[in-house]
Amino acid sequence: MSTEEKRIAEVHRVTGETDVTVSINLDGSGDYEISTGIGFFDHMLSAFARHGFFDLKIRADGDLMVDSHHTIEDTGIVLGLAIAKALGDKKGIRRYGSFALPMDEALVLCAVDLCGRAYCADDVKFTVERIGDFDTEMFHEFFYAVASNAAMNLHLRLLCGSNNHHIAEASFKAFAKALDEAVSPDPRITDVLSTKGSLRS
Repeated sequence: MSTEEKRIAEVHRVTGETDVTVSINLDGSGDYEISTGIGFFDHMLSAFARHGFFDLKIRADGDLMVDSHHTIEDTGIVLGLAIAKALGDKKGIRRYGSFALPMDEALVLCAVDLCGRAYCADDVKFTVERIGDFDTEMFHEFFYAVASNAAMNLHLRLLCGSNNHHIAEASFKAFAKALDEAVSPDPRITDVLSTKGSLRS
């Protein structure tokens, strides 16, 4: 991958339920502007940007008078699409990333493979229905949407934890660190890290 290449993408998606715009720079410094109308979700996305060193702008206008489902899921869809677009042909990247992130009593492991095949598995469980204005059942839907639209394998494992806020935040930060590793260039990789010669579905 040339040092001159800019791994920046913007995706705008409009449906009858949401209007979402995401722009991402995979080689940023962790700057962010996040507005989804869901305070805790904004907090999680801000943590993702900061700890992954991604410059990230997200504006989501959704039908929050119904509930948070469409806004959270569609933000995941557009973020996944933006990640895939910014990655391009994936030449020169490490492809794999993993990170075990502690936050007080919580410990979450995240592993990522930017293989071009979508799969999401998580065993993260919550003991409350909401954290702030974030519906915890949407946790899986968000990560499933990101993985599906970025065409990545994404695994999240809750190794221990009891505080729901800590569990969620450790998960988003672990994902940030794992993805940062996976998208990072490695000078030893001159094409793509695959015997097939391609990292596309």
